[in-house]
Order: sequence, then structure tokens, then C-alpha cells
Amino acid sequence: MELFIYKGKDKQVILDKALSDLNLTEGETIFKYEDQKSGLFKSLSYQLSLIKLTDIEKYLKDFLGNLLNDMGINTTFESNIRNKQITIKMFSDNNAILIGKNGQTLSALTLLAKQTIFNHLGMYPYINLDVENYKDKQVAHLERLAKNIAREVRETKTPVVMENMNSYERRIVHNILNNFKGIKTESEGEEPNRHIIVKPRNE
Repeated sequence: MELFIYKGKDKQVILDKALSDLNLTEGETIFKYEDQKSGLFKSLSYQLSLIKLTDIEKYLKDFLGNLLNDMGINTTFESNIRNKQITIKMFSDNNAILIGKNGQTLSALTLLAKQTIFNHLGMYPYINLDVENYKDKQVAHLERLAKNIAREVRETKTPVVMENMNSYERRIVHNILNNFKGIKTESEGEEPNRHIIVKPRNE
């Protein structure tokens, strides 16, 4: 992965120059700024560190391929980048092992992938790992569950506390119910016991 470094006094100017030089859009990259003080009067400037999402995508597929091969699991990959999120679908001869009980192995692989990128770049990209269509089915299940609960809350005017969910699952529920008339959602609790409360909205 190649990290591109730009420096200057204006954040937007150095970002625009980096994107122009690399012929990229902002959505095709991940980047961060660091403050830098220099000179007698300590004038403030910025360092931009930027990397292409396609480079991270390739690195992750190589990383996961080697890791899973060492585990004796032959895996192929399909990937895409949309809305700054890298999605990698894994296909193997033993999907049950890759998924794990209640998706725990898949969650652990996702966390490991994110941490590996952070260790290299100091940045956390949006990474979504899936095994065939496991998460697609999970999303469909959460959609049905969330909408059924929302209808119940709207009718009874009584809040419902959902089961503990990870951040990915909570984001799905929040997004599904964001424009659901007559209800609102809030997250409560500390990880790993964080959950969503579906409440009636006072119009």
C-alpha cells in the first residue's frame, strides 16, 4: 500500500492538489490530517496522509487469502467499493467455519482486518466482510424484525428494548427505521451489551 503525503497551510487546498495529482475523487480515498508547527513563530501547517481505497482492497484480499490458507481454508473473493466502504465477500469449501457461531468468527476476521490496516496507516477504513450471502440474509432478518417492532411501538406507544447487537447490526436498524413514521431509535449501554431502544415519537 502506497501512502501519499502532502503538506500545506490549507487543508482543502492540499486535498484538492492530492486528488488532482492522483486523478482520484475524495470518495476513492481515505485520508487524515496532522497538525504541524514549524519556524520561530510556530506557524501552523498540515500534513495530509492519503491512500487509495483500491490499494487497501487489494491488500486485504491478499492478507485474508494468506491467513485463511494457513488455516487450511481455500477461499476466493469478490469485492467492491461503494460509498467509501470496502465490501469483500468470501467463498470457501467450509463457510460454517468462516462464519462461526452467530457470526462470531466473521466478526473477529472483520476486526482483525480493520486493526491490520490501522496498524499500517493509522486510519480505520469502512470494511464489510461477508461469507457468500450470510450478511445479506442477516440484513433481511433485521429489516423484518425492526419493522415489526416499530409497528408494535407505534400502535402501543410503549418502548421496546432490542437484544444486544454489534455496531454493524445497530447501524442497520437505525438506518431502516430512520424515516419510519411515528417512532425513533436510540442506542444505550456499553459494549458488548449495547442495544437499541425503539420509542414512540411525539409528533
